[in-house]
Amino acid sequence: MNAGLAMARCWVEIDLDAVEWNYRSAKGICGDQVQIIPVLKANAYGLGAAVLSRTLYDLGARLFAVAELNEALEVKRACGGDALVLGIIPPVQMERAVQEGIIATVFDQTQARQLSEAAVRAGRKARVHIKLDTGLHRLGYDPSRADEIEAVFDLPNVRVEGLFTHLALREDSADAAQIERLLRVADLLKRDGREFGLLHACDSIGMVRHPQWRFDAVRIGAWLYGVVPSRYPNANGECRLPVRFMTRVAQVRTVAKGDYLGYDEAHPLECDRMIATLSAGYADGYPRVNNVGEVVIHGRRAPIKGLLCMDQMMVDVTDIPDVRTGDAVTLLGDGVSLEQYSAWTGAHRNEALTRIGRRVPRVYTRGGAVVEVRACAEIIHT
Repeated sequence: MNAGLAMARCWVEIDLDAVEWNYRSAKGICGDQVQIIPVLKANAYGLGAAVLSRTLYDLGARLFAVAELNEALEVKRACGGDALVLGIIPPVQMERAVQEGIIATVFDQTQARQLSEAAVRAGRKARVHIKLDTGLHRLGYDPSRADEIEAVFDLPNVRVEGLFTHLALREDSADAAQIERLLRVADLLKRDGREFGLLHACDSIGMVRHPQWRFDAVRIGAWLYGVVPSRYPNANGECRLPVRFMTRVAQVRTVAKGDYLGYDEAHPLECDRMIATLSAGYADGYPRVNNVGEVVIHGRRAPIKGLLCMDQMMVDVTDIPDVRTGDAVTLLGDGVSLEQYSAWTGAHRNEALTRIGRRVPRVYTRGGAVVEVRACAEIIHT
């Protein structure tokens, strides 16, 4: 199969040049002394962890963050870099993780001991970052329990390579309180001669909001994928959207005044309209909106009409001449910003990207030319 076949119905284009731009801009913002840890969880927010990990590895990234073990194994095999699992590695997976050299997050005594026992069985060192719960209240050691945190360093076959937290980012004063708790533990460990490796706290938002707390590394996910942090002006386009979500026109017809479109029974047409059916629906990742949102056809906006279906959607093209079956349609991109798209669909911007479905081929470009296509589990080379 070639790229043309992959782009026959519904697809997403990922501009690798834009992803590289975002990575380099983050490096420019942070400086050479701060390590960039690309966050590739949820299949790189839907853009494809395997391809993006190779791209970022070629730019110098060596440590990647994911949510769970299978994601870590995919990244490690794709690019050869290290993978830090930010979430839980259940006991049944621990020995495999140790054998594969995956870096685990440890966040309580029971879990740390289980990981140590798995490492002893495997005859290898368990590589870990210690997570502190400084105020987000998700995962992490209580910073006031220094004895428990220090005990991790004494567990058999455990090597500590990092100490981190995650900011709630509700307000600056609360963020500062979280950092103070992190640094109190870090200072205590240093006084006791404990080498904990990388110190990190900031994600994409924290990277631009709190330059004083970038420490040894920042973990950036959203920034890589064009999600501009809130309250960040992005005046010079440091962060660029690398995604175009596309589909095609399946049919065009005139629908009479008073008729309804699809399953919608609340919005009869006020006059005769020319309606185009598009080959994308909520199974492809566009949320199930009803008479909300716009797409781009022939460079012009067309409003969504009726209730979105699982595999199809309808738009009003009455004012757009010469719309034909097979015409390309942009759902996201080409002037439809991620902010608009997420507002129309009621989704968080990260969520809007990760919703793009598995059956939608990912088409990767450089310099406007297709360089690779991935469709489900199949790799389609051009």
